[in-house]
Amino acid sequence: MTDMTDPYLIISSDSHAGLPTEEYRPYLDTRFHRDFDEFLGQRESRRAEMTRLGIRNETFATKWFEEHEEGLRGGWDAAQRAKELDGDGVAGEVVFPDADAVDSRTAAPFGVGLGLSGDQDPDLGMAGAQAHNRWLADFCAHDPKRHCGVALLPITGDVGRVVGEIHRAKEAGLGALMIPAMWVDKAPYHDRRYDPVWAAAAEARMPVITHSGAAPRHEYGDHLGIYVSEVTWWPARPLWFMLWSGVFERHPGLRFGIAESGCWWLPNLLWFMDRLYLGSHGGKKLSPFAELKRPPHEYLDRNIFICATNTKRRELAQRYEIGVDNILWGSDFPHPEGTWPRTREWLRSTFHDIPIGETRRMLGQSAAEVFGFDVPALTEVARRIGPLPSDLGQNANQAPVEASWRRSRETGRHWLTGFDFPYVGVGDD
Repeated sequence: MTDMTDPYLIISSDSHAGLPTEEYRPYLDTRFHRDFDEFLGQRESRRAEMTRLGIRNETFATKWFEEHEEGLRGGWDAAQRAKELDGDGVAGEVVFPDADAVDSRTAAPFGVGLGLSGDQDPDLGMAGAQAHNRWLADFCAHDPKRHCGVALLPITGDVGRVVGEIHRAKEAGLGALMIPAMWVDKAPYHDRRYDPVWAAAAEARMPVITHSGAAPRHEYGDHLGIYVSEVTWWPARPLWFMLWSGVFERHPGLRFGIAESGCWWLPNLLWFMDRLYLGSHGGKKLSPFAELKRPPHEYLDRNIFICATNTKRRELAQRYEIGVDNILWGSDFPHPEGTWPRTREWLRSTFHDIPIGETRRMLGQSAAEVFGFDVPALTEVARRIGPLPSDLGQNANQAPVEASWRRSRETGRHWLTGFDFPYVGVGDD
């Protein structure tokens, strides 16, 4: 029996914060102020272009800001943020940039927030990232036990400066690193030039994360369906570049995550990569995977995690293939596509028939381990605000719940548990 009186310790692995853009000026090196003024002067034209392309819906935007004016201040106001987190039952959070995902009014300088990409001017990109990182460190310091700040890291620039920013962010109290999902015309992430960066991140125990946002929007024209169909693919793409090139073999302490891209795509990808490595007919004709000493699923379980924002029922049904411990729930506060301000209702509709022990892992325990949260300190917060299993519609009698999932749990990764054909000598089927 699981103790039904023990509240859930909930950690959002994907939340957002950022100043109204013009207020970043004090955090920006003065030599970039003129460039910053030019950037600010282009805001209205950028917003108009977003509206033209359908990325911004004027009617929705007006309604969103009118209905949530007070709560949205939690994007940069620490006291309001604490109130919103408490209301959602969220004890701790991992904080990414860009609080405003509708009008981009809180974009980090020079567009290096969620739009961080490898093609930005290296000097402006680093300056904008450092300005946000300085502010974020101050913001998280208001209640460090509840916030793990994600430093922006324009990794495609000068490696020495990048490594220096890792050390500076660590000293400032930030706990993770967001790198561009796209490198555009710069070196891909299998390039050994990045090894000092991976090594520094591993030594600092700062997970490296990609986040959805950047994409080749110039290719889409006004066909927004193309964008939404592949926007989650770009943050995932670095995964196979890093895995197959041996990054996780050379840097076993490196943790790598993918945020706000779901995890529905991972079971099929993992099945495909494992069967290639383990000897499927299609993989035998290719060069040996010399950089890898173990099958891909072992690197997934050791090095990789998924900040599966607004985790869906379909994804929870696949959790034994993905790995329960590899799924980290997120609220996406304060973005409209997230669960705020109805997180408690959302959790009930999503997790009501998931075993309590597994729910605790996905809602908070795994995130606490990955990001190094102070669990005793957060437990005190959870005792005050955290929902009980009964609040999620979960029953004290867990035996029927466990039984209902037994077959899926035993099958797990079916290509490894005997529920699939063995690889060697079988062919492509």
